[in-house]
Amino acid sequence: MAQWTSAVGAPQLARLLRSQDPRDAELTAAGRKLPAYRSLADGVRLLVLEGRVPVAARLPAERELAAAFGVSRTTVAAAYEALRAEGFLESRRGSGSWTAVPAGNPLPTRGLEPLPPEAAGSMIDLGCAALPAPEPWLTRAVQGAMADLPLYAHTHGDYPAGLPVLRQALADRYTARGIPTMPEQIMVTTGAMGAVAAICRLCTGPGERVAVDSPSYANILQLMRDAGARLVPVALGERLAGWDIPAWRQVMRDAAPRMAYVVADFHNPTGTLATEDQRRRMVDAARSAGTLLVVDETMRELQLDPDTELPRPVCAFDPAGSSVITVGSASKAFWAGMRIGWVRAAPDIIRSLIAARAYSDLGSPVLEQLAIASLLESGGWEEAVRIRRDQARENRDAIVEALGRHLPDWEFSIPRGGLTLWVRTGGLSGSRIAEAGERLGVRVPSGPRFGVDGAFEGFVRLPFTVNGAVADEAAVRLARAARLVATGAPTEPDQSRHAFVA
Repeated sequence: MAQWTSAVGAPQLARLLRSQDPRDAELTAAGRKLPAYRSLADGVRLLVLEGRVPVAARLPAERELAAAFGVSRTTVAAAYEALRAEGFLESRRGSGSWTAVPAGNPLPTRGLEPLPPEAAGSMIDLGCAALPAPEPWLTRAVQGAMADLPLYAHTHGDYPAGLPVLRQALADRYTARGIPTMPEQIMVTTGAMGAVAAICRLCTGPGERVAVDSPSYANILQLMRDAGARLVPVALGERLAGWDIPAWRQVMRDAAPRMAYVVADFHNPTGTLATEDQRRRMVDAARSAGTLLVVDETMRELQLDPDTELPRPVCAFDPAGSSVITVGSASKAFWAGMRIGWVRAAPDIIRSLIAARAYSDLGSPVLEQLAIASLLESGGWEEAVRIRRDQARENRDAIVEALGRHLPDWEFSIPRGGLTLWVRTGGLSGSRIAEAGERLGVRVPSGPRFGVDGAFEGFVRLPFTVNGAVADEAAVRLARAARLVATGAPTEPDQSRHAFVA
């Protein structure tokens, strides 16, 4: 990588190094404690691989880190030299040193193609965080849409802003949540991906910086890469405690990103929930820096633990609508096959998005829009989402129990909502486990798919899509894959295949 895009201060890096698990910090070789420089180098390397220190982050000067961490400058210099030799650090005179990943290492940034239904008998597919449609509500929604369709069949069928009836229904939902919203603040899109793609086309250009959670949603990261954005990762708070606001303020100040993409509610892939105070401070930081904050709310309604109190939406702290654009979707809360998403923003931004849409997809399918409008107006949406929550909660509990039984060394925090579990794989390579797992009949996306430039090698993401005996068998196969990786049997994962993660 040519240059650094963010920075890690000496006190912050020292704190991260001290917070590492004792099993990671007490590194030994042949029963002997490693030299201080080697322990420091391995600690930094682990932070990079886990994504706690982003790739392309400028590290503090040797003297500064030595003072903050309580070691000699010679120790830090030797650690930096070891990291450079291993490809985890790059340096340039006058520019300092910044984190990297070794040249030639596979950087699996995409996800997994959804398996065709006929393959379900031979492969447990944990690649996509998507559940079957909640019935009978899908059928009822389509039947309601068919009844209303004749009214629209006499028109040209192109509604770049979305059907007025659906824009009104979505605006009413925001208003009911305490966020006064007019239909003029809503644009209906083809899924959340279509919403983010439209915002990127309007608000960023090739080479512009976009700050993102680290880790973050794999498909959005790839969408932004393909658009030419320079991604600036910002690590989540320690122990996945929402956002690290000081880190966000520093990135917004130093990297000056044009836009930031964040997931506040039951974050994909980690499931973390940003607090109300973090939301308020994030909006303040974005407003101060002139950064447009794009907030993905696609998981918001998937609150799995009833006693979890949801904070107000991020847009509640931006009443003028100058700093926050909200993205929503029916894909996670209802069904991925219903490719309907939306954008909530200030009317002038919506008008610009609508005008620009003439050069992309012109509008979303009328029948699907009518189906979602029918659900929202009839009360069927709430019933369907309740079914979805119950199913996801049951699946989550089954996966957690199965992992505890077959992979007790794997670590994770049980999320209170969403559809995904972010799992630390006991020091093994997530990419190699994914490769071995596919050979054993279970597909999982590895951690680096959700990071920037190869971070999170020690993680996999597991969705809440299987239950009962299937969840148990998935854990059995993953345990076998982990044993193969531990003995060095798997080969490098195949990077040639186009991939996708839902």
